[in-house]
Amino acid sequence: MAKKRSKKQKKPGRFDDFPGFDPRGMEKTLSDLNRILEGKEFDSDEDLVQYLQEYLASYDPDRFQAKRSLDQAQELIYQAWELEGKERVELAYKALEISRDCADAYIILAEETARNKKEILRFYQQAVAAGRRALGEEVFKDSVGDFWSLLNTRPYMRALFGLAQSLWSLGKRRDAIEHYYELLRLNPTDNQGVRFVLITCLLVVGRDDDAKKLIDEYKNDPTATWAYSRALLLFRQKGASRKANALLKKALKVNHYVPEYLLKKKKFPRELPCMIGFGDENEAVDYAFDALSAWENTPGALKWLAENFNKL
Repeated sequence: MAKKRSKKQKKPGRFDDFPGFDPRGMEKTLSDLNRILEGKEFDSDEDLVQYLQEYLASYDPDRFQAKRSLDQAQELIYQAWELEGKERVELAYKALEISRDCADAYIILAEETARNKKEILRFYQQAVAAGRRALGEEVFKDSVGDFWSLLNTRPYMRALFGLAQSLWSLGKRRDAIEHYYELLRLNPTDNQGVRFVLITCLLVVGRDDDAKKLIDEYKNDPTATWAYSRALLLFRQKGASRKANALLKKALKVNHYVPEYLLKKKKFPRELPCMIGFGDENEAVDYAFDALSAWENTPGALKWLAENFNKL
């Protein structure tokens, strides 16, 4: 069973190390730009740049006044992402008073107000339903494969990701995995990093064939998650073969901090990192925390890891 975060560890989507910062808020810039350019066509990039320069020179805040109720609600969400705690929650409720189709408002309530896992699940279910109502069914037929590039689909994508995480935490693994696959179907370029969660889920439940397909689909992924998942999967299939050893050696080069956490030479921090980099210790913590059970449930895997790690 996948290891669960303690109450003192961060919920997905929280950025407590950076008060007042939420990367989702950067979408406001894209939203404003979409409104500026709506219905306009340009013969060249130079014409586009010139238009934007002239527009900004005569900037009028009233031009950004949202037209539809959902747009107005989303504007409040953009403000909420710049705030914390009670103020953020109040704006989420105000957004829902304006439009019940504001998926991001339910997400904020899931992150900030839910008292237990069942409440988190309920909020994410409401968020997914709201996001789907807001989009309409046609977009699910016409925009599959390029979902994330449409700005208005992102609240739904965030909601579905959160719902999958919530279902997994409640032991509803099959449902969670189905939702992760749906996210990748809608957006194969995977701007959300769904594949990193999904590959660990597949290995935890023993769906090795599906894990192999996913690894092959993103075969050029350079992260520690991919390197160690690839090595673990081959060890399950072939044992400590020459190729498995070579893959593990490569994984150790990708991130040499990972074994310290998988082998419990180091304790996981009280709060999980929200920002990670290639090859750094935060990446190791992020991967090992969720993948530990997959390694523990693979007979001989940790011993194999320790033997190779000690050779460094």
